[in-house]
Amino acid sequence: MVAANVALAFGAWFVRLADVGPVAAGFWRLAIAAPLLLILCRAAGQPVPAMPRRLWAVLACGGFFFAADLASWHVGILHTTLANATLFGNITSLTFPIYGFIIARAMPGRTQIFALILAAAGAVLLMGRSYQLSPQNLVGDLLCILAGILYTFYLVAVGAARGRLAPLPTIALSTLFGTLPLLIFAMLMGEAVRPGNWTPLLLLAIGSQVIGQGLIVYAIGHLPPLVIGIGLLIQPVVAAAVGWIAYGERLGVVDGIGAVAIAVALVLVRRPDRSRPA
Repeated sequence: MVAANVALAFGAWFVRLADVGPVAAGFWRLAIAAPLLLILCRAAGQPVPAMPRRLWAVLACGGFFFAADLASWHVGILHTTLANATLFGNITSLTFPIYGFIIARAMPGRTQIFALILAAAGAVLLMGRSYQLSPQNLVGDLLCILAGILYTFYLVAVGAARGRLAPLPTIALSTLFGTLPLLIFAMLMGEAVRPGNWTPLLLLAIGSQVIGQGLIVYAIGHLPPLVIGIGLLIQPVVAAAVGWIAYGERLGVVDGIGAVAIAVALVLVRRPDRSRPA
């Protein structure tokens, strides 16, 4: 879990270092990772089985939403701080439980309501500070929040597929299906797609997609949600440190309060609500 979150935290930096467009960086992240993940499927004894058309369609939808998530997040990374991009990119930890409440047709408990209010307050503080620095930073924050929402739809699709598939084939196929949409998005935006320096893209694909996403899926199967929620806090801390060292992105007091509020909310939203009967 620790290794996964550290690997994922460096992803935003690698996007900035790439000499291609941000959406094109997302394309290469998936294009390089997809064959590696398929090889891992075979090595781990989890080959892609024969599947009904409906399951292929679910995975294709998951891949599309993952592509849209990466496109939005990667563009947002270039217009806000690394810490903000990582925090808002993880807003899925709040939006996914909301989806669960809607599906269950049940109101969230007091702990979850408090977490949502706390996260909203923290987001307002961070976005207010972003706007003071530059209106473009606010656009970056909003794009990263959109990415978190799109990632929620990806998780819904992957969750539906996981009932029939092992973890590695699920990740490999959703990665494969997300590759072409990202290439199309990058070309429509007129981005440079062909890299001159492969190093950041290789690190992004192997570090974020193969190692980061792969270890997160493994950890989710062995650790309780609260521990996973706390583990997510590693990402913004590492990203903030990288942003400070590489770009001089220092967090002010207001930034710190907003970040801590969202971080605490990410943990609280995963805690069982003790006000309800078991």
